Amino acid sequence: MVTVPPLLALRHIAKRYPNGTQALVDASLEIRAGEVHGLLGANGAGKSTLIGILSGATTATEGAILWRGAPVRWRRPADVRRGGVSTLYQHIPLVPTLSALDNLLLGAPGWQRRDGQQRARAEAVVAQLGNPFLLDALVADLPIGARQMVSLAQALLDGAQVLVMDEPTASLAAQDRQAVYDVVRRLAHQEGKAIVFVSHFLDEILALTDRVTILRDGRDVLHRRTEDLDEAALAAAISGRAVARLTRRARRIGETVRLAVRDLASPAGLAPISFDLRAGEILGLAGMLGAGRSELLHALFGADPCARGAVLVDGTPVLGPGVVTNTGSAVAAGLALVPEDRKRQGFVAGFSVAENIALPRRGWLIDHATERQQAEAAIAALAIKTEDAQRPVGTLSGGNAQKVVLAKWLTDQTRVLLLDEPTAGIDIGARVDILEQVRRLADEGLAIVLVSSDFAELLALSDRILVLREGAVVADVDPATSSEIDLTLLASGSAPACDGVPA
Repeated sequence: MVTVPPLLALRHIAKRYPNGTQALVDASLEIRAGEVHGLLGANGAGKSTLIGILSGATTATEGAILWRGAPVRWRRPADVRRGGVSTLYQHIPLVPTLSALDNLLLGAPGWQRRDGQQRARAEAVVAQLGNPFLLDALVADLPIGARQMVSLAQALLDGAQVLVMDEPTASLAAQDRQAVYDVVRRLAHQEGKAIVFVSHFLDEILALTDRVTILRDGRDVLHRRTEDLDEAALAAAISGRAVARLTRRARRIGETVRLAVRDLASPAGLAPISFDLRAGEILGLAGMLGAGRSELLHALFGADPCARGAVLVDGTPVLGPGVVTNTGSAVAAGLALVPEDRKRQGFVAGFSVAENIALPRRGWLIDHATERQQAEAAIAALAIKTEDAQRPVGTLSGGNAQKVVLAKWLTDQTRVLLLDEPTAGIDIGARVDILEQVRRLADEGLAIVLVSSDFAELLALSDRILVLREGAVVADVDPATSSEIDLTLLASGSAPACDGVPA
């Protein structure tokens, strides 16, 4: 009986950077044709470095790469793509001003002089994916789920045999995630492609993959068939310890109305919205992508100059007739925003942990000693993993960088905390840490608005949930008597909207 070697194998990979950082110590991975292989690990475990080596963007310090059992030395990304490996990143690198077809053919010989044969090849690939977008549509006009499919079609058009998918569903709504799952299963199990699926969502790893590899501290610590695992086993291997699931519990909420919103609307995609938020209350916002969740937070934070209506914090107008509204006045009133895109909007990558935490408090005179003390207190309180407070935030893992973004708003001035997807792209251990901290802040009297695409997360943490669809509130839901299915149906428009009770 002849043993077929893995399509692609990485053996005992190590990676040391010139500054002394050891990103990978001893990591191995076997990828087989016709399988979906899950790759997991905590932030900082070495996943990104391993993906960089798989894509040709990073060169291993030690170890070997084998293609169909034979050693290869790919020196740059173009070599890897020609060899049959394509990497799809969470942040999709497409040209928004070009059509989907132009993006598919970009870089191919004569792409600007498209002919019928090129279009026919593109049409065949798009049909293979179930026709999720129109070839002549501008990428800028496509929803994020369709853009993800354009990126996938690019790889297939290049003839990829191995597809490395880095957090492909992190920013997708439930229905778009399902479309990705269906395509991944079809490509692997019917077309014979090898898929490396990187995700922090343990449920989708269990539902989608055939095998799993877990990295921890730069080493591979688990290689198993998925059918032999459950969420508890995955979480324990990722973190090196048992990780408790976040469960719902009864909470006491204050009587004081901390945030009052009346007829808040915007041309950016908000219908008139009104609600009250009390001290110590966690208000969840559920909805599909484009429902208006982030737009609502930006309007509350003074980042939407076209927003109209009334917003009051502890009775003081922040938005309304005669009120000068901007992010500075919102912060002065006690509003704080942890944005969805932490890399672009949440922190300054080149600034240290201490400098980032101090940003909302900084004036003309800088007290470095006080900033260092505040940062050290935050590092201890939020369990931020860093050698010291002077380390640049851009060098931290995603989970620890997010804790820094949260820490900078934990001031005596903050009254209302707006959280936009605070756990997106974060491993299970850091996710639970952050959500437990959110709950503790609410217990101490902070009013919190929480946006999350993880409906289980919303149900476990929120005291009340508003469901948004097309910029309007379509339901005010009690999490204690609702389910993920209820929220999905309401958010997607598959169930009639009801005020106060889910359909």
